[in-house]
Amino acid sequence: MPLLEDKTAIVYGAGGVIGAAVARAFAREGARVHLVGRTRERLERVAAQIEAAGGSAEAAQVDALDERAVNEHADAVASAGSLDISFNLISHGDVQGAPLTEMSLDDFERPVRTAVRTTFITATAAGRHMRKQRGGVILIFGGYGPPHAGVGGLQVAFGALESLRGALACELGPFGIRVLTLQTGGIVEALPADFAGRQAITDEIESRTMLGRGASLADVGNVAAFAASDYARSMTSTALNITCGSVPG
Repeated sequence: MPLLEDKTAIVYGAGGVIGAAVARAFAREGARVHLVGRTRERLERVAAQIEAAGGSAEAAQVDALDERAVNEHADAVASAGSLDISFNLISHGDVQGAPLTEMSLDDFERPVRTAVRTTFITATAAGRHMRKQRGGVILIFGGYGPPHAGVGGLQVAFGALESLRGALACELGPFGIRVLTLQTGGIVEALPADFAGRQAITDEIESRTMLGRGASLADVGNVAAFAASDYARSMTSTALNITCGSVPG
């Protein structure tokens, strides 16, 4: 039986490469997937791929930083049956490669503001419905590992998300709601193929791992599907480490 049969999932940022990979994995495992993002064309492409493979997907153009729009969409999804899984994978607008001492305040704090705001908005929108259902799964993407130079405010953002994850897990746990982080050490496939620094970043990611490779998009999708399933029903308030050993457990 598929891992997520009869489950309903919202994937924010589903038009991006990571969000699309997760959405496809959820659909493959039987979930009805609601694809959310700001660019309808990208969402409709992913929905077409999912439906061509026999899955169920519906696209909605929603800004995951807009509290009212997110709440209205979550209400509509829940009113049609249930809202069982929420995963926010929108980009955070981070700037990397520059030392902190040479970075503007705006560039530093943008990913922190974006990550905390959008995760709070989407997680609480889902959590209110999951409380009534007495169950659900909220997934967060990021994870805080050893500090690295040149990543700007992104690692600070991930640290803030881990704190938020703990608070959500503590408050929502009594209602049967699990909150988990998927932690990667960087996904090479998510980099644009024509990006000039792609090989250097690939080498840097792989050099930190024990397996000599980073997590793939398929790895992220597969682990997300497992985390959202009842096979992980005893897991909450923790990170699923898929860093290939770059962050030892």
